[in-house]
Amino acid sequence: MRERLFDLGLWLLLCVPVLLKSDPNDGGSWAQVAIGVVVLGGCVAVSRRWPLAPIAVTVAASLPATLELFTPSYSLALIAFGYLAGRRQEHTRGALWLFGAVAAVGLLLTRITATSLGQWFTLLLALALAIVAPWLIGRYVRQYDRLVHSGWELADRMEREQAAVADRERLRERSRIAGDMHDSLGHDLALIAVRAGALEVDPALGPAQQHAAGELRRAAADATARLRDVIGVLRQPDEDPAPTAPGGEPVEELVDRARASGLAVTLTMTGAGREPDGMAGRALHRVVQEALTNAAKHAPGGGVDVRVDAGAERVAVDVVSGPGTTGSPLAAGGTAATSPASGGTAGSALAPGGTAGSPPASDGTGLVGLDERVRLAGGVLSHGPTPDGGFAVRATLPRRTPAGAPTATPSPTALSPTSARELDRVRRQVRKGLAQAIWIPLALLAALGLLMAGVALWTQHQSYMEPDDYEQIRIGQTLTAITDAENLPEHPLDGPPKGVPAEPPGMDECRYYRSTLLAAVPVYRLCFVDGHLADKAEVR
Repeated sequence: MRERLFDLGLWLLLCVPVLLKSDPNDGGSWAQVAIGVVVLGGCVAVSRRWPLAPIAVTVAASLPATLELFTPSYSLALIAFGYLAGRRQEHTRGALWLFGAVAAVGLLLTRITATSLGQWFTLLLALALAIVAPWLIGRYVRQYDRLVHSGWELADRMEREQAAVADRERLRERSRIAGDMHDSLGHDLALIAVRAGALEVDPALGPAQQHAAGELRRAAADATARLRDVIGVLRQPDEDPAPTAPGGEPVEELVDRARASGLAVTLTMTGAGREPDGMAGRALHRVVQEALTNAAKHAPGGGVDVRVDAGAERVAVDVVSGPGTTGSPLAAGGTAATSPASGGTAGSALAPGGTAGSPPASDGTGLVGLDERVRLAGGVLSHGPTPDGGFAVRATLPRRTPAGAPTATPSPTALSPTSARELDRVRRQVRKGLAQAIWIPLALLAALGLLMAGVALWTQHQSYMEPDDYEQIRIGQTLTAITDAENLPEHPLDGPPKGVPAEPPGMDECRYYRSTLLAAVPVYRLCFVDGHLADKAEVR
């Protein structure tokens, strides 16, 4: 509906010049007005499907009125259809062919009607200003709209990528949690099976009790096998290797191992409570382990301060790493061995005697997984750079994990390389379109000026008469004899230059020829009566 209203308004606007300049009061007729209104209506109707057709039809309606193309009735239509063609057409080849065809048809009509080439130059100027320039502006607007549309598409794609990355890391962290469950529950079930097996062979028990103990042992073994199968399904095929360090070790032992590997770590324990158990305890272990691993990766040589406040209801942990020293060793005799995962995993341990490789740049996915583990434990995680150039990781965990998990919030990620390349490509296209909208009209005007100068020199040469040829012409010679003697140039001037004296009375025809190529005057004037030369003069 909006497109139809726009087309209707455009048609009414373009009909105004036709109604004002093609009526009988301006030398036209009502028939011309009716034809113009109908033609413009048809052009507007097909302009969306065939954007170049309205330009061709409007040019065809303008040329019969004047070879200079610029007419009061259809000039506005030329500008409007030129802009809409650039705005709506995808490819440029058809438009360039049409512009060339208009210039060629104008030159052909100029030669057929034997008019001055000045009209053709005016047609070229009108073509450049009234059609080509609006067309280029429409092309630029089209490219700009494409950039805006691509920007919104890239923003939407980036949001989807952010959600996908965050969801993937949450699933990976849940898979690690499932592994932790397997390690702990599998151990407990194995102990139950061992104890049930001992009861099964205890002679102090009766046959019924021994049979019940055997069933308990078999049930525990079956539960262990099913747990192993379920955890195997939950684990991702590219999951990190099994942890090499105990997952439930106290923070003191974790810090001691890191300190033994050469990392400068200080630990401060406050509060009257102890470390929490269960998911909260494993989350606390992971927060400290992840922070120490990232400090060894990305800030070698910097100190790490670990503070644990074990309260009665909640446990808070702060791990603040200072800015590292590039190229400095962690310690003599030992370096940090870290997990190959970009963000660190439960199995990344600072083992003495390891070798510090050059770790890849972290993409923040380890912190996303850590945030998921803390969130599932009912806690809150925050992280960010410190004013002195270091990095801080802070977490607050409840001693008892609440029932039900809170809604997760995706973590922001950077623009993907594919999206960045796509955005850069569209920006280059828009800049290219803007440059074309500027330099193409300038180039056309420069080419038109050079063409006009060349044609002017050629015209002057065609009407130049040599002084010796002028001296050989005698009064009384016929025009045919002078032409046969090849004393006349191919073309005379179109008329007498301004300011020359009046022609002698009684002459049938007077012709003017240039006497120099560098100036308009003086000129040679030859006047004829009944085909015979009656007067010759060099006029100034």
